[in-house]
Amino acid sequence: MNFKEKLSHKNILVTGGAGFIGSNLCEELLNLGAKVTCLDNFSTGFRENLEAIKDNPNFKLREGDIRDLETCREACENQDFVLHEAALGSVPRSINDPITTNEVNVGGFLNMLVAARDSGVKRFVYAASSSTYGDSESLPKVEDVIGKPLSPYAITKYVNELYAEVFKRTYDFDTIGLRYFNVFGRKQNPNGAYAAVIPKFVMQLMNHEAPVINGDGEYSRDFTYIDNVILMNILALTSENPEAQNQVYNTAFGERTTLNDLVKYLKQYLADFDPKIADVEIIYGDYRKGDVPHSLASIEKAKKLLDYQPKYSMQEGLKEAVSWYWENLK
Repeated sequence: MNFKEKLSHKNILVTGGAGFIGSNLCEELLNLGAKVTCLDNFSTGFRENLEAIKDNPNFKLREGDIRDLETCREACENQDFVLHEAALGSVPRSINDPITTNEVNVGGFLNMLVAARDSGVKRFVYAASSSTYGDSESLPKVEDVIGKPLSPYAITKYVNELYAEVFKRTYDFDTIGLRYFNVFGRKQNPNGAYAAVIPKFVMQLMNHEAPVINGDGEYSRDFTYIDNVILMNILALTSENPEAQNQVYNTAFGERTTLNDLVKYLKQYLADFDPKIADVEIIYGDYRKGDVPHSLASIEKAKKLLDYQPKYSMQEGLKEAVSWYWENLK
């Protein structure tokens, strides 16, 4: 499929566009010839993530908060498509502050849906989450089999899917939800209390500090490299298959890796740059509240309806990510 042909000169709003996933999406959309507006309040995003594109004539930065409906309305004006990435991520953050998580992830999401609907946006693609599977023990995770949510964050992301479904039924407004599975890669923030596990471990290992694994390290995740996620978003924006609309899709590679194996790979790849890293010890701590023990996605639905073929395995992506972190953070 010629993505450039389909997206060239299209107006696309990326909410949370200064964040890890959002900024990578902004860059790729600009490469494909789109006119991109980034809406961000910089609560978790960073201006440096936009450094490479800030002077691009097809890029516009709009500073604002999705909790304000008028801001959402202004941002959606004259947009063809919306990629809604803005959210407060992190299970522990939601446990510590469920109210703010709900205000952003549910109230903000609803504001964006209303604003996009009223502005005549043709398609609304949003970041859903694998946390929606909750306490369901079935593996691999299939889109229509979910359990009870295990955290306030998981509740908010499930509510997003319910709202999207209702907006189709009630207003005939088209959406596609992408359930992200443990996305990692360039620009992912390694700092702060709620840093994702891969950049956090990379920084600790580069500093010869012992990473702390929650539990015995045998919990497993379907770690998904950023370029696979970008591909899914572009496919969701451009698909002409009517069956593909108004669905949610697992966005993953379709393999699981234990935390013990993850650290083993990280030490191996980082030791190519600094051999001492191979000798850094690992510390095991307590299990974390709200954590799902195992996560593995079935990507059959995305393959069938969106023609999704992920480009990077977890280990291929990890090598790319480690190189980026070494060059940019050392």
